[in-house]
Amino acid sequence: MSRLFTILIVVLLGCRVYAQQPKFVIEGRGQGTTYSLQYYAASAFITKELVDSVLAVIDRSMSLYLPQSLISRFNAADREGLVLDPHMERVVRRAMQVHRRSKGAFDITVKSLVSLWGFGAERIAKLPTQSDIDSVMQFVGMDKLRLRKHKLRKTDSRTAIDLNGIAQGYTVDVLAELLDDYGIENYLVELGGEIRSKGLKAAQQPFEIAIERPEGAQSSRFVLQLVDKSVTTSGNYRKVFDYQGKKIHHHINPKDGYPLQNNVASVTVVATTAMDADAYDNVFMALSPKEGVALADKLKEIEVYIIYKQDNDYKEAFSKGFSRYIKN
Repeated sequence: MSRLFTILIVVLLGCRVYAQQPKFVIEGRGQGTTYSLQYYAASAFITKELVDSVLAVIDRSMSLYLPQSLISRFNAADREGLVLDPHMERVVRRAMQVHRRSKGAFDITVKSLVSLWGFGAERIAKLPTQSDIDSVMQFVGMDKLRLRKHKLRKTDSRTAIDLNGIAQGYTVDVLAELLDDYGIENYLVELGGEIRSKGLKAAQQPFEIAIERPEGAQSSRFVLQLVDKSVTTSGNYRKVFDYQGKKIHHHINPKDGYPLQNNVASVTVVATTAMDADAYDNVFMALSPKEGVALADKLKEIEVYIIYKQDNDYKEAFSKGFSRYIKN
């Protein structure tokens, strides 16, 4: 899955290695971005070919850029629906849960709106009119989907789904599970800025993640220390422009069809799984800072750090448990 915004996380790793367990690094490209697996083990159990084969399987399931992928076939199909593979079923079920918990802020049926605004695979010659948006909004909404016994169907044949807001995090989780299967206990997996860690790095130290701040918000730059956690960052202060008084960027509001209009610049989410962190960073981008913090405080194992703009300056908001991950 190719993310349409610039990832705001930089991984900081020490150069020392365990005497008994050397560090192995696998790097490459996949899902329209780069990936890196760093792990400590007695031997190099994981190969690049194995990693690439896992990415290829997930692409055949959920890539919008492959005409014969499962998701592309669903989007092109009529209302009869399609039997999902285990990967896509896990992601769709989680997307439905996040949709409910976010009261509709997370919605995978926005694909047609994303394309309408020119953030899909094809470019557009002009921005949509209100009439264009109203037309597409008729078949947007999670209430148009039905998932029963591994089969996903839609009540409107025009409805199409986009899993880019959750599937890349899921891919990170699958790669982490691959390392787990080989008995590797200390690792960090990164794909397009989506990160999941387990155990410790060199010298029994936690993995460290530096949060890149928006320009003008460097006053409290910090580093996160993660053990058995995932982290993602999403932002809208790059690749954004104004049109008729509105901010135009790839985060689309499923309730009115327009790019989100709020003062949130970026969010960083810490969660147990990268899939949850990936999904909820979209949710927190859609909410006000107050609403975002309140939601994170209600959710189990979800913490958020929000940068927002107020009175021409950047401000910060934290959920209750976020500070325990900040390096002193």
